[in-house]
Amino acid sequence: MGRRRYVARGVPGGYRIWDNKARRWWGDLYESCPDDLLDELNGARDHDRITALLKRYRAMRR
Repeated sequence: MGRRRYVARGVPGGYRIWDNKARRWWGDLYESCPDDLLDELNGARDHDRITALLKRYRAMRR
């Protein structure tokens, strides 16, 4: 198995997604670890599913 492109890293206040290829942060700060979002980003990369997951995690922050 190769190296994963997107990984969650713990930062003060929650988690952020690190893009290993671009070597920068991707997305927002998440309070809980976004495991299903990471699986989709590293797996099928379905745009509609990623959008739905992002909306769900943003709603959880409010």
